Amino acid sequence: MIGAFAHIIAAKMQNSKIKIYTVSEVNLLIKEILENNLPGRLTVTGEITDFKLHHSGHCYFSLKDENALLPCVMWKSNFQKLKFKPENGMAILSKGFIDVYSPQGKYQFYVEKIEPAGIGALQLAFEQMVKKLQAQGLFDEAHKKPIPKYPERIGILTSESGAAIEDIKDSIWNRWPCARLFLYPVPVQGEGAANIIAAALCDVNKRNNKLKLDIIIVGRGGGSLEDLWAFNEEVLARAIFDSKIPVISAVGHEIDTTIADFVADARASTPTKAGVVAVPDMQELLEQLGYLNEKLGSKVKLLINNAKQQADELWTRLTSSIKQMLAETRVELYAIQEKVRKIEPHRLLGKKTVDLNNLQSRTNTSIKAVFNNSRIQLTAIANRLAAMNPKSVLQRGYTITTNKRTRLLVKNLDDVQIEDYIITELAREKTIESKVTKK
Repeated sequence: MIGAFAHIIAAKMQNSKIKIYTVSEVNLLIKEILENNLPGRLTVTGEITDFKLHHSGHCYFSLKDENALLPCVMWKSNFQKLKFKPENGMAILSKGFIDVYSPQGKYQFYVEKIEPAGIGALQLAFEQMVKKLQAQGLFDEAHKKPIPKYPERIGILTSESGAAIEDIKDSIWNRWPCARLFLYPVPVQGEGAANIIAAALCDVNKRNNKLKLDIIIVGRGGGSLEDLWAFNEEVLARAIFDSKIPVISAVGHEIDTTIADFVADARASTPTKAGVVAVPDMQELLEQLGYLNEKLGSKVKLLINNAKQQADELWTRLTSSIKQMLAETRVELYAIQEKVRKIEPHRLLGKKTVDLNNLQSRTNTSIKAVFNNSRIQLTAIANRLAAMNPKSVLQRGYTITTNKRTRLLVKNLDDVQIEDYIITELAREKTIESKVTKK
């Protein structure tokens, strides 16, 4: 390099014995020498030091090793493409070219690309973003919204052409066929995908007064870290955190984990598992309802048996009371008879006869009142038990109709199809099976 510089100086001197150079000319000569004698692009390894991010968006730093420093500059257009944040002390591989900064007469390395040494750029960016958002509380359980137990309207943000939408639909409808699904098609990878998904999530929240969604599922199928990167970007993480509607993240395969998974209110390890997280299993619910129905029937029978036992006990006490009352009355009558013997009976016989008749009348009235009260109590208990019977309406002429194919109640025309068989349940557990021929 020095020999080439001397050659240029000698050539200049041949044209003019005395040549005076300006500072700019000298810097230009050095620039030409560097351009002509250095590779067009260099890859330099070193440790970042004195890193500064200017308000203009350009960044300035130096690369160092054990023996030297190399001044570096990276323009905003290149710096914005980095997925991770360069920091002092970070070992990197930098790609760029050497040139002269003429205003200060110094050479510097113009960096175009940076990669971490020993770890991938995306992996480092992922770790830095996790650390940042975790410190800000975006992953805290306290901020996570509960997933509704029985959702009816579910929004899905994914690609309309990918396999994920079919997996999500199948997993939901196999478990919970009554759910209504609403697709909001979005790109799930590539430049700008995270911004589009975040904007879609915000839009759905703004319009949810009309949409009335219970849950939103955001997801896609598996892929490389680069393919899934949209779900690791900060803009989407904050959109999920700010969503008023509970969000389920269903991204990638079992082993894939994204920042969207950490922020979301619930995570499905794959799109196929989204249904397990989002909705209950209707078959399990039907089995639970059957169990509860049996349990209710047992309780009703128990109540009836208890009522019968109470009636028996009441009858026993009533009979005992009547016997005791008659015995006491008999004693009183014997005592009266003794008194009658001691006095002239013909004078008191009429009065005592009247008293006896009154006493018998009151006794009969009391007995009837006790029986009437007991009958009223038993009738009230029977009425309450009848009201608790979930099929009591069938005794009044009502029926219950279910679709034999779906095993669901038929509440409107949409619940059956032509050629379907329907089961109509009548009173006393009688049923009629019919075939739908016309709606």
